[in-house]
Amino acid sequence: MNEKVKKPSAFKEFYKKFIKHRLAMISLFIIIIEILAVILLPLVLNLDPYTCTTSYDAAPGAEHLFGTDTIGRDMFSRVVYGGRTSLLVGFAACAVSVLIGLPLGLIAGYYRGTAEAVIMRTADIFMSFPSMILTIVAAAIFGSSIPILIVLIGLLHWPQPARLVYGKVLSVRKMEYVEAAKAEGISPFKIILKYILPNSIAPLWMSMAFMVSSDMITESSLSFLGCGVKTPMASWGNIVYNAQNIVVLRAYPWEWIPAGVCLIITVVCINFVGEGIRDALDPKMKR
Repeated sequence: MNEKVKKPSAFKEFYKKFIKHRLAMISLFIIIIEILAVILLPLVLNLDPYTCTTSYDAAPGAEHLFGTDTIGRDMFSRVVYGGRTSLLVGFAACAVSVLIGLPLGLIAGYYRGTAEAVIMRTADIFMSFPSMILTIVAAAIFGSSIPILIVLIGLLHWPQPARLVYGKVLSVRKMEYVEAAKAEGISPFKIILKYILPNSIAPLWMSMAFMVSSDMITESSLSFLGCGVKTPMASWGNIVYNAQNIVVLRAYPWEWIPAGVCLIITVVCINFVGEGIRDALDPKMKR
């Protein structure tokens, strides 16, 4: 008697492939630890990144784990709070880009015609200008608070998810099940939501991790240039900004190295997670 073999769900297949990617799993663990640390440590240890003490440029020690800066603020507290800011901007700006780019890519790929021309040419215009310069100009005009930075970075990076989804929709819209849905008289909105979207979003999942790391680098670069998060608020970028002072760069490395190391480790880990997602979703990849 023949028994039907139950095919595992797409999520289970993805999970099995993803956990085999050791670097991705280790990186995901590190990112989770970082997120928990920046959320919980300020509450548990009562960290204060703003209060100035009389210990100026103090070296790392028992009282100040990462030392203090030139005005006596505890650097460990500032690195932890800076991580909260940088991670928030990275993930939130990515979410803004996806919320804008995903529906625009779906509309351009499904409807084609005028919608395609307007959306894709607008995306080309956005991508033709250096995003860093546009962000600096926009930050100078509208300000550089954290909510404004999130919106600005998200607005300037929406073409990437839009083009990814658009390219996939162009092939999916020609599939037989989509043509059959059209023949049955199903509305375009339902076709997009039920048939187009689930089969077009895989490339976006692959790229979102890289988008987060890119947004974090953008925020840190802006803060390093003095156009991003302003002191006394902390971000890894404006902490590393202290390295522009040659005295701090040479004599007080604890005032910028910890934040720089945290930023590098986080970006590398997020990229490894992105590679793991890409390999798990790509049917051609075998591990």
